[in-house]
Amino acid sequence: MSEEIASQLEIIRRGTVDLISEAELSSKLTKKKVLNIKAGFDPTAPDLHLGHFVLLRKLKHFQDLGHSIHFLLGDFTGMIGDPTGKSETRKQLTKEEVLKNSKTYQDQVFKILDSKKTKIVFNSEWCLPMKVEEVLALTAKYSVARLLERDDFSKRYKSGNSISLVEFMYPLFQGYDSVVMESDVEIGGTDQKFNLLVGRELQRDYGKEAQCVITLPLLVGLDGEKKMSKSLGNYVGISESPIDMYGKLMSISDDLMWNYFELLTDVAMTQIESWKSGMKSGNIHPKIVKTEMALAIMDQLHPKEENRSAIDEWNRIHDPKNRSIPDDIQTVQVGSEFFADKNPQLAFLLNKFEFTTSVSEGRRLIKNGGIYVNDEKISDEAFSLEKGNEYTIRQGKKGKFIKLVT
Repeated sequence: MSEEIASQLEIIRRGTVDLISEAELSSKLTKKKVLNIKAGFDPTAPDLHLGHFVLLRKLKHFQDLGHSIHFLLGDFTGMIGDPTGKSETRKQLTKEEVLKNSKTYQDQVFKILDSKKTKIVFNSEWCLPMKVEEVLALTAKYSVARLLERDDFSKRYKSGNSISLVEFMYPLFQGYDSVVMESDVEIGGTDQKFNLLVGRELQRDYGKEAQCVITLPLLVGLDGEKKMSKSLGNYVGISESPIDMYGKLMSISDDLMWNYFELLTDVAMTQIESWKSGMKSGNIHPKIVKTEMALAIMDQLHPKEENRSAIDEWNRIHDPKNRSIPDDIQTVQVGSEFFADKNPQLAFLLNKFEFTTSVSEGRRLIKNGGIYVNDEKISDEAFSLEKGNEYTIRQGKKGKFIKLVT
């Protein structure tokens, strides 16, 4: 193995769970200087977060190494809905919803990837024109028994929950994408491993060279427990402002920080181990290391000067000696309709006025002590507002404010 290929493999390996197989990948790199790298995204939601960033960074690694990136937007499969990890049949999206989300995805993706060196493809280009006999030929390549080996299908089948035939088609169409695109490598999360391997097998069935498969771990969210998800409110959006991004990243546990370093930054592992030792011995404060982590992530998404200004502002707001309310604080008049039945809960109002993305996120923040009302920390998830008062709300970890006038 040449030094160049060994160097590429070292970069590619970082943060991966599966590499199937390294010997094959080494062979491809030897035979072909430029590999076709595939990663598929079903545009079922409009916003990307740091969980998606893990995969996008690996694409960036390949791009920086001179390989060809094929960013597949599954506008066709997105209308089917990926059944991965679901306990019941998913609601199918309309073509209009998928196309709208696809446009938003592209705007965000090019914050990370070089638009001039990235090929955006849509699988409707080859899936929609397929004739019935072509679809039947595709289904003949795989048995129902093999599809039921997939963990989520197996669990649903055993528990008596329905599985539509359309859902069975999803991994086949995703695999067929690899056949058409002639991908050398496909990258996805560990939850996509079954689908990626289907693509590998279908390529062989269609007389093509099998792709290598790389899986990456699912990023744990800010709560330190569940995978990052917008619906759970434990996420950091890649388009969020620097000050919001910094505040959220500073809220994670010290233990989780090391995982973020490995998956979301290119900081050398030797440096990370040095910081670990320094924190363990008490020679370095965790906040210093966590700030380094936050900057290493933020500098990939925002201009460096904006990030450092945001951190200065965040520290100014959170300095107990100099805590101040911004001049441009959002003020909302809470109408009498909110008090028609009973006093409204704060978590509900925070979501209503777009301070949080969901009621559950508001409840989680309150429960974890992340919300201050008139500079007093609250922890009661059912905290309610009374009529005839002013409430200055601060999200403690982010320095984010809103004033509710009842």
